[in-house]
Amino acid sequence: MSKPNSNPNPADKKNTLSNISRRIMFFFMLILLCVGLSGLLVPQHSKEEVPLSDVIARANDPEGNIKKITVTGQNLEITLKNNDQPTQTSRKDGSGTLYEQGLINYCADLTGEEYTKCQEKYPTIEYQEATDFWGMIFDVAILVVPIVILFIFFSNIMNQVSSANRESLGFGKAKARLYGEDQKKVKFEDVAGNEAAKQDLTEIVDFLKNPDRYEKLGAKIPRGVLLAGAPGTGKTLMARAVAGEANVPFFSISGSEFAEMFVGVGASRVRDLFQKAKKNAPSIIFIDEIDAVAHKRDARGGAGREDEQTLNQILVEMDGFDNESGVIVMAATNRVDMLDKALLRPGRFDRHINVTLPERKDRLEILKVHFKNKPIEDDVDLEAIAKKTAGSSGADLSNIANEAAITAARESHKKITNADLTEAFERIAIGPERKSKVMNDLEKKITAYHEAGHAIVGHVLPDSDPVHKVTIIPRGQTGGVTWFLPPEDRSYKNVFELKDVLARAMGGRVAEKIIFGKDAITTGASSDLKHVAELSKEMITEEGMGAKTRNLVFPEQDSGYYTITTGKPYSEKTAELIDEEVKALTDEAAKRAEAVLKANKTILDRLAAALLEQETLEEKDLPDLLKGTTLPVEAKLH
Repeated sequence: MSKPNSNPNPADKKNTLSNISRRIMFFFMLILLCVGLSGLLVPQHSKEEVPLSDVIARANDPEGNIKKITVTGQNLEITLKNNDQPTQTSRKDGSGTLYEQGLINYCADLTGEEYTKCQEKYPTIEYQEATDFWGMIFDVAILVVPIVILFIFFSNIMNQVSSANRESLGFGKAKARLYGEDQKKVKFEDVAGNEAAKQDLTEIVDFLKNPDRYEKLGAKIPRGVLLAGAPGTGKTLMARAVAGEANVPFFSISGSEFAEMFVGVGASRVRDLFQKAKKNAPSIIFIDEIDAVAHKRDARGGAGREDEQTLNQILVEMDGFDNESGVIVMAATNRVDMLDKALLRPGRFDRHINVTLPERKDRLEILKVHFKNKPIEDDVDLEAIAKKTAGSSGADLSNIANEAAITAARESHKKITNADLTEAFERIAIGPERKSKVMNDLEKKITAYHEAGHAIVGHVLPDSDPVHKVTIIPRGQTGGVTWFLPPEDRSYKNVFELKDVLARAMGGRVAEKIIFGKDAITTGASSDLKHVAELSKEMITEEGMGAKTRNLVFPEQDSGYYTITTGKPYSEKTAELIDEEVKALTDEAAKRAEAVLKANKTILDRLAAALLEQETLEEKDLPDLLKGTTLPVEAKLH
């Protein structure tokens, strides 16, 4: 004999309560309907309607047969001398009062016997206030209906809370998504690049598959694995690949999903999540964007904050793990500096894995993955795009592939071409081509000399990157673009390279000054000047590259809500010195750019003329145009 179910399904209970609520509301509305129809259903005495003029004539006649006139709003009810109930009705005209229409109340000012004798001849006239039956019903409904609805709502909540505590409402249940046997699995072969990170994660997979091998040697698997890296580098994808390779349940949740309007719900969801993972062990818990609930506690204060309670519960749960539980916690963030130190210590997140931006060979592999199911022409050069996209993440490369497919479809191409791929890359890197932007001849000439100035300075200076492309076609927020691409990926830049970057950025403004006069400079160099200011300050305050502040750095402190430091970490005198150093770098860059352009004035005119004619110059077009350039002594650094 089967045992009765002592724990009914919460969904059934919720449906039952909803049905009860609907029945109560239906019953209440039925009562209102009955009350409203009662006025129509109650039998009324049949009354004869007579003209108002006839009523007035009979009321003013001493021999008339009207005993009483009751005036209610616009309606008149007439009671005859031989009857006690109103038997006739009339309706007064809205053009004036009854007196103005001819009805005279002869008995109004009489008393005593005179009043009694007057009543024998003339009717008594009474005035009553009109009552709006439906208005009364509406007023009552406005008061009663909200009370009934609130009563039903709170009764529903209290019934559920009393039967299964707060968690039966679903607030305390974790919103984690389970990727198991019925989900599409991700393997390491689906994740291109980041070989070092995949190697670290392979050990996690091996432990989940073969735990006995490690336990025999006394090895303890890391309880937590923290994936740190820039947005779009594939942290979540790599976590899912671990679960796919190990063939274990994978519970995924975002840090923000622990938050709720009720205090304590986040901690309750953490407990529920870890309980589910233990029941399905061996398993993996993955918390994406963990910085949403794991801020530094000593930086904000307030031990009763909801997010702090959630963090404390995570710390407790991870401390409560034993090595035999078979549950591994993985988390991802792009802000390790924001995380609480207690979360990062050994015993919680033991292993930190940096998921870096892909290198050139990795970018090529990622592009191959994203173009695998897209039709492309045989001459499409993915390696050239991989070369151009230094500093791009996996998500950026995926976006380029998608934009290339969209561009091909827009141009009605059957396959993706090199032109589609280039357009997609430039659209994402700089912005869409602004075909609607029309420049007059003077603006085109200024833009041509501006971009030619960038190109010549960058080409001549020995530590600058090669010129890749020059165009005066507006893109995004720019009037033109001069593109420099490094020949290879580099992790470091020396002071000479950075100074050349500053000089070539100043080349556009300086070219305008040389050609159109020092007072004829335009706003076209605003983005260049902003870049120069930011890079100069970074060189001084963060890289220790100042002439007077060599080897000294002055990092700015965070001013967000998670820090308690305010103000600058250096004195006003030091701030003035930093400003002097920044100005010195900017002035030096402008002087070097001016020396290069004056020494190559003829080539500046030649390149500007070519831009005015062709609008865009590719890398293959530039060697002949830049032939004969020289590096003046004033522009040399070493």
